[in-house]
Amino acid sequence: MADPVACIGAGLVGRAWALVFATAGRRVRIFDERRETAEAALAFAAEMLPALADEDLLGKAAPAEVLGRLEVAGSLEAALEGADHVQESTPEDLQVKRAVFARLDAAAAPGATLASSTSALLPSSFTEDLPGRARCLVVHPINPPYLIRAAEVVPAPWTDAAVIERTARLLRASGMAPIVMTRELDGFVMNRMQGALLEEAFRLVADGYATIEDVDVGIREGLALRWSIMGPFETIDLNAPGGVRDYAIRYQRIYERLFPSMQRRVDWTGPVMDTIEADRRLRLPEAELPARAKWRDLRLMAFAAFKRRAARDIGE
Repeated sequence: MADPVACIGAGLVGRAWALVFATAGRRVRIFDERRETAEAALAFAAEMLPALADEDLLGKAAPAEVLGRLEVAGSLEAALEGADHVQESTPEDLQVKRAVFARLDAAAAPGATLASSTSALLPSSFTEDLPGRARCLVVHPINPPYLIRAAEVVPAPWTDAAVIERTARLLRASGMAPIVMTRELDGFVMNRMQGALLEEAFRLVADGYATIEDVDVGIREGLALRWSIMGPFETIDLNAPGGVRDYAIRYQRIYERLFPSMQRRVDWTGPVMDTIEADRRLRLPEAELPARAKWRDLRLMAFAAFKRRAARDIGE
């Protein structure tokens, strides 16, 4: 039987990572300093697994079988015992990460990979002084990772190449699609791409060119339909008769003309937020956010099932 995976931190991201590994057949030990948070991760899995089964996203396993692979550990050391991969998902705070990784490095088996789910901290910033820093890296998912399967693998300058490869292999075996960066960069890949889009979205609303719903429609009913099955480079490769070079020759000047007006930042928490928050709360009261998040997950499940069927019936 394969070694267990340890999930340290059981909030929104940590509990989703636990489902990723459990649905892939791995035993998972969950630890959180707040035991009730770890217990809530089990309750979340018990709630979502039947829906995953209904969409045929558990393979041949029954929900109870997958749930049985998850356990709450009574201590950090108990969670780490025998684990070959440790996925840390504690708060996004540099001092917390440094303290947690010092404990992980001291207690985990020598050959275990130590991976952080951080979305904003470079791995070098909290692993530099560790004796086992060569086994440390970032594995940053898009939330919720049990439904959105891309994850960034971000090495520190001293991360061993074998650790990077082993991590990518584990992710693929767990049904994930790794984005293996060659070196660390602030924002990694996904937040830099997402940030570029959000910056323009805020500008369009702040300057009065479109409402937030117009912007959301443009993505939801427009660009995202293509992006859900292909990336930006494949998109433009198919959007000109002669492929990607032909697209660049035809359309680069449009984007050159736009670029200067896209350099001004809008303060996301400034006056424009009053407009955005008022519109969002009109459409979705704050009390309904948890229910809507569950709706999102159920829609993502259905879409994941569709993409799997389409890949089988139409081809990748």
